[in-house]
Amino acid sequence: MKRLYAMLFMLVAMLVASVTASAQMMKDNPMVGGAAMYPTKTIVDNAMNSADHTTLVAAVKAAGLVDTLQGKGPFTVFAPTNTAFEQLPAGTVDSLLKPENKAMLTKVLTYHVVAGKYDSQALAKLIAKGKGKAQLKTVSGGTLWVMMDGSNVVVRDEKGGTSTVTTADVFQSNGVIHVVNMVLMPK
Repeated sequence: MKRLYAMLFMLVAMLVASVTASAQMMKDNPMVGGAAMYPTKTIVDNAMNSADHTTLVAAVKAAGLVDTLQGKGPFTVFAPTNTAFEQLPAGTVDSLLKPENKAMLTKVLTYHVVAGKYDSQALAKLIAKGKGKAQLKTVSGGTLWVMMDGSNVVVRDEKGGTSTVTTADVFQSNGVIHVVNMVLMPK
């Protein structure tokens, strides 16, 4: 009987250790689009592994921004999902991906990028300092406004559209990604 208890105790201990290690790995390497995001990889390297960001990756490649987003940074990227791109008017993505529209595509994509590393704690501090709203200057030269809606971080663009951060604080070697559910549009 003592032997059975000892074996059960060992089994429970191994299970607890396994769950703890798995939870730590999930914290250190959150899952986005079915793939682990590694803090040792760049924004582009991780995004390429996310099944939810294939449209974004294709757009980054078409705009010639791969080298930039693999650079040292740090960058904060509000990364729209494939579903976010699908919510744009029909034909918008196809039109933006055409070589003759590279300048507009670049403007839209760099409007989702802020120089610096703003995790959710840093954004919360800026929002509190701004009495409920923080203003961020994007790499494209535009402005984004970040605010809270209950426990959600919401980003408003220059056209008045809003996007909710659905996954925050996906740390990268050259910054941080916040997954968003809408494409942000500059003026």
